[in-house]
Amino acid sequence: MRWDDLRFFLELARSGRLMIAARRLGVEHTTVSRRIQALEVEAGVALFNRTSTGYELTEAGEALLPSARAMEEAYMQSERFFPHSYGSMEGLVRIGCNEGYGTTILPKHVSSLVEQYPDLAVELIAVPRAIQLPRQEADIAITIDRPARGPYKITRLADYRLGLFASDAYLNSHPPIRTQADLRGHRFISYIEALVLAKNVPTPDTVTMPGAQSLRSTSILAQRAAAEAGAGIAILPCYLVTSASPLRPILPKDVSFIRTYWMISQVDLFNLARVRTTWQHLRNAAEEERDLLVGGAALAPSPSPTIQDAKKTASSINH
Repeated sequence: MRWDDLRFFLELARSGRLMIAARRLGVEHTTVSRRIQALEVEAGVALFNRTSTGYELTEAGEALLPSARAMEEAYMQSERFFPHSYGSMEGLVRIGCNEGYGTTILPKHVSSLVEQYPDLAVELIAVPRAIQLPRQEADIAITIDRPARGPYKITRLADYRLGLFASDAYLNSHPPIRTQADLRGHRFISYIEALVLAKNVPTPDTVTMPGAQSLRSTSILAQRAAAEAGAGIAILPCYLVTSASPLRPILPKDVSFIRTYWMISQVDLFNLARVRTTWQHLRNAAEEERDLLVGGAALAPSPSPTIQDAKKTASSINH
């Protein structure tokens, strides 16, 4: 069997979908189907069961999988001797990310990546929900909640700070806020409880007894827009609030939250050169943006250690 045929087998085994495998390989889905059929004719046995939900490996396909992965690893090892060889960075990488980071931090860095590797295609999935790696929604995911288990490559990408923000219009028409106790009874903007982005997202109840949550949204960008319009106080990542914003920080020295972005990929996908290279590029990008993520363009000074919620996870981290 030729490696060129087996890479089609591996992509379909990983994704379970013709369209996803085709996007990753940079070909039409009919090409993937045709190459799989040819491989099955050569093997003399069916390698996949076609189901209503996609493609599942047969017993013969499961038996072939370890050998195919070994051939892939041998191919990747040989590529390291020729890092600039044709095709070493071809294909598709899908990056799944939360809406805030995915719409503000990532686009310029992804642009520089594809400029550096013209044969690489990137799909950036920036959505207000968690990306499901087990469902093959992305090759690399950036998330707030660290997976407790799974065959994943995981690294701590970056810490970032959140704070309280409101517009002048809101602050000028409501009681002044000089201490944390003054927050009680104010109007807040927050997530829809049943559709919250992650377990680790701070809510108004974390800091006070809100008088009302005047607007709820799955979108952090919608929450920011509502706060800019004067609907209430929002808990926002500081990097989403620029110096040109109409929003003002509230009690930045007293109320602040430190959270972590984790970067995750499935172990077998990490063997692919395009995934490894994209992974390292995203790590470099996060380091480059570190001051913005933690400092928020100086809008949120260092918080008081007695109130700051900055608990660091003690979990082991794979780099």
